[in-house]
Amino acid sequence: MSKKNVLKLTETALMIALATVLSMVKLLDLPYGGSITAFSFVPLIVIAYRYGAVWGLLSGFVHSLIQLLLGASTLSYATSAAAAVAIILLDYVFAFSFVGLAGIFRKKINSPSVAATLGAVMVCVIRYIFHVISGCTVWAGISIPTTAALVYSLSYNATYMIPELIVNSVVTFWLFSSLDFSGDTIGRAKREKKSVMTAVFSAISLLSAMVAVIIDAILVFAPLQNPESGELDFALITNVNISLVGIISAVGVALCIVFAVIAKLVSGKKS
Repeated sequence: MSKKNVLKLTETALMIALATVLSMVKLLDLPYGGSITAFSFVPLIVIAYRYGAVWGLLSGFVHSLIQLLLGASTLSYATSAAAAVAIILLDYVFAFSFVGLAGIFRKKINSPSVAATLGAVMVCVIRYIFHVISGCTVWAGISIPTTAALVYSLSYNATYMIPELIVNSVVTFWLFSSLDFSGDTIGRAKREKKSVMTAVFSAISLLSAMVAVIIDAILVFAPLQNPESGELDFALITNVNISLVGIISAVGVALCIVFAVIAKLVSGKKS
């Protein structure tokens, strides 16, 4: 085996191990499954970006098996063998393996930080979709009400996947803005003089959208917490201030677009 392949395997093993450790550092752990972790997808995103989709999918698959072992107790809630298989595939194998696609924008977008961040957003959305499917099928009648199971699953899984997406995306953007992962060895990212102000306005643009998402998530889900049980109660949906959510969303989108345009103009003037 060549030295390059040995380094590749070693780096991948270390990143999978780091992703596993970070997945155990939970910022929030929900009662019926799901948690907000300490950017546990980022090490796998690095591997996917550096070595491509095939190697990334294999790494994600290995990580999914580790997550399955750590969460094996959830299988005890399966009502049948078919349900157990569905939980394994939807909540673990598919949900975590597809993080290996995070690097598909590398050759399509010149900016590594933007390419990697878009990849992070995409794989988090894919994971969310698999959890939603699992929630409204396998978990319906167990931890999710049978009535309106899809709506409940969409909402419940959003309570941790939206913050999870934000945390992983922000850290990915910062990491890829600071380090260069495109070469055989990882080094400091090359910074062009003309990109300083562009990067500032781009960061503000991204931050505007993320802050709006966080505020909206709080405005939507906080009123759904039953004060007696502490659990989500969607019967309290009327307590949500939809108008305020709409205003926050509109302001966030507007600021995001404005600062993105300014970043583009600044970049054009200096180039």
